[in-house]
Amino acid sequence: MNVHPAARAASSDTGSIGASDAVPIAIAHGDGIGPEIMSAALKVLTAAGARLAPEEIEIGEAVYEQGLTSGIAPESWDVLRRTKVFFKAPITTPQGKGYKSLNVTIRKTLGLFANVRPCAALSPFVATKHPDMDVVIVRENEEDLYAGIEHRQTDEVYQCLKLVSRPGTERIVRYAFDYARANGRKKVSCFSKDNIMKLTDGLFHKVFDEIAAEYPEIETDHWIIDIGTARLAARPEIFDVIVTSNLYGDIISDVAAEISGSVGLGASANVGEHCAMFEAIHGSAPDIAGQNVANPSGLLLAGVQMLVHVGQPEIASKIHNAWLKTIEDGIHTADIHKAGDSAEKVGTDAFAEAVIARLGESPRTLPAVSYALDARPVEIAPPRRPAPQVKTLVGVDVFVHWREADADALAAALKSANAVEGLDLILITNRGTKVWPEGLPETFATDHWRCRFMFDGTGQSAQVAALLTQLAKAGIDFVKTEHLYEFDGQLGYSLGQGQ
Repeated sequence: MNVHPAARAASSDTGSIGASDAVPIAIAHGDGIGPEIMSAALKVLTAAGARLAPEEIEIGEAVYEQGLTSGIAPESWDVLRRTKVFFKAPITTPQGKGYKSLNVTIRKTLGLFANVRPCAALSPFVATKHPDMDVVIVRENEEDLYAGIEHRQTDEVYQCLKLVSRPGTERIVRYAFDYARANGRKKVSCFSKDNIMKLTDGLFHKVFDEIAAEYPEIETDHWIIDIGTARLAARPEIFDVIVTSNLYGDIISDVAAEISGSVGLGASANVGEHCAMFEAIHGSAPDIAGQNVANPSGLLLAGVQMLVHVGQPEIASKIHNAWLKTIEDGIHTADIHKAGDSAEKVGTDAFAEAVIARLGESPRTLPAVSYALDARPVEIAPPRRPAPQVKTLVGVDVFVHWREADADALAAALKSANAVEGLDLILITNRGTKVWPEGLPETFATDHWRCRFMFDGTGQSAQVAALLTQLAKAGIDFVKTEHLYEFDGQLGYSLGQGQ
């Protein structure tokens, strides 16, 4: 991953939190089990000699309750932008009332476009059906449905916009290949759903193929997301690095973490050109908060990723190997403890102390790690902007709130209202399926209709505005429009199902 500019040269294996050569980082203790696991993780980092200068910020539930719907105070942004590194415990986002996910807000605001989640089996010491699993999920972090652009448009229909950009796709795909090359990985797999979403997911697959050609030494393949997820769950050993879009990546990274042994072991790095955030992949688990039973491993391993990022790979290796030795010795928290296999069930604090006691040791059966030797920084290239293309307006989709379940009647009303010469109604769909002309009576319809008008040549926005004015005068309730374009003669819109 991208190395923090303040620590490009790793120094000796001495020092501690607050040392004179310490790297500034922002930390947040979070909600639920967050304070417990953060305390445990920092205790281990301190004992290992991590050279860090933490500056605490408050985020999450307490900030939401102050009336800040973002979950973060304005002054905290200054700390994050100054330190450029954020070590974050899980938080609780209140349900309802328009509260936005703080994780998504931080990732997008600071440009943390790459989410990196390693998922490796710890067999036979942590139960799994997949002892050879060693997969890294590289997830796009800023786009897709996580743009969070949602609208209620009729009594019955809500929408969420899926946004995928070429620069954003190029950046995450290139990062996946650069990560594979820097970490000695041999294969990168792309997951998408381009058999259905031919424009958005189609772009992701197309860019993947383009960039893959620049890395001839790395094997590649592409999977439709549903069968790819099924194969990941059943045969994860066939995958190495997986790159995918935001929602798919969120789902499959939890699948991968769970089948490797436990979501509680999962760590996550969120990396951008300017900043990085490190966190466990699990939530705040308020049901077990304050009981000293939570597993701090996910956050501790995120701390290991952070140490590599800030140029302290030797200390990262020391902690990771001590953690592996602890797991190997059967010192387990309740989530991974198995009677007869584990040696001892311990709480959060005792687990941290067990890791500290093994600092300087390496596992005997599990592979030891050496970040100084086995990983190189991933240099992040700025996104490339595509050359502009000739963009031609050829039509418009008008979405109408129409309560009658009669497409023929709607078509008649639209035709009667439209007096724009050279702009004709050619299609009506409901939930994407053609219902006019020649619709079938079996097709279920809601009160939300897409009505497609096409120009007989090149159209103008003024003609679209005239059409909408005429529809309004006729009392037709249009709720949104989408212009239909061709780019260098290629369709920039999808056909209706059944068209």
